[in-house]
Order: sequence, then C-alpha cells, then structure tokens
Amino acid sequence: MFTSTLLAVVSRSPDWTPSIGLIMIACNIVAILIARLTVKYPNVGPSLPVISDVAGLSLPAFIGAACLGHVLGAGVILGLTNTGTL
Repeated sequence: MFTSTLLAVVSRSPDWTPSIGLIMIACNIVAILIARLTVKYPNVGPSLPVISDVAGLSLPAFIGAACLGHVLGAGVILGLTNTGTL
C-alpha cells in the first residue's frame, strides 16, 4: 500500500544521452574551478599521479570537488528534465 504512494511521487529521470554527459562534465569542471578558488589548503595529502599540475589540487581535494560536481550535475539534469528541456 505504501509502495504505490511512493512510486507516484518519484520524478521522471531521463535516459542517458551525450547531452547529459556533457552537462555532467561541465558541472564537474565548474566544481573543480570552485575548489581551486575556495579550498584553504589545496595541496595537503597525496598528490594526483597525472594531472596534479593542471588541477592544482591534492587527491582528497580533487575527489571532494568531483563529488560536488556530481551533486551539481544531478541537480541540473533533474531540473532540466522536470522543466522539459532535456
């Protein structure tokens, strides 16, 4: 009985398309730029093995920025889907 009510509340989620992938990439880039500007100690901890000079962040800071980027990306994708843009 509770399951039918819960299923009625669930929003529509889109199928994966390249435009959704580009939105997620853009949100991750924005989050990494935000992290470069706002993290107080960006080089504390182990460094990134390949792109440490490009990102300017340590591994923990980069993972945190990527997490923020995915949260932003999920919000943007769901918001654009609910407005009918995607």
